[in-house]
Amino acid sequence: MSKRLDYNQIAPAGVKALGGVYGYIMQSSLPPVLVDLVYLRISQINNCAYCLDMHTRDLLKKGQKIEKIALVQAWAEAGNLFDEREQAALAWAETVTRVAETNVPDQAYEAARAVFDERELVDLTIAIGLMNTYNRMAISFRNTPQAALEN
Repeated sequence: MSKRLDYNQIAPAGVKALGGVYGYIMQSSLPPVLVDLVYLRISQINNCAYCLDMHTRDLLKKGQKIEKIALVQAWAEAGNLFDEREQAALAWAETVTRVAETNVPDQAYEAARAVFDERELVDLTIAIGLMNTYNRMAISFRNTPQAALEN
């Protein structure tokens, strides 16, 4: 599979705008590890190899253990490996990412609001939307994961 086009070169202003949203999220009160766990889970749902590779590497650089990273996909069955806020964020990420299937039910919203204040939940939802956009860009234009370039 080869890269279709380099959207960074073709639409730098659009990519910069997405980067501004990314910067906003990184400046928010959401913990960076929580955000990266959410980004990884969304990338798993969307099957985005480029982003899976990137966010796995980011989590490793932030000191997360490989066992935790490996279990992101099965976070609900991972016992206390994920704390209450991480579990809530991952659940919210799943229902928002699958919005066409879930319609984001009231109980999902109430569960997220139980552990996130209004601003945090809005910021988390922005992060989820952003990662879904990045996944769609990387998949559509066939970005090559760093791991594939290293082989």
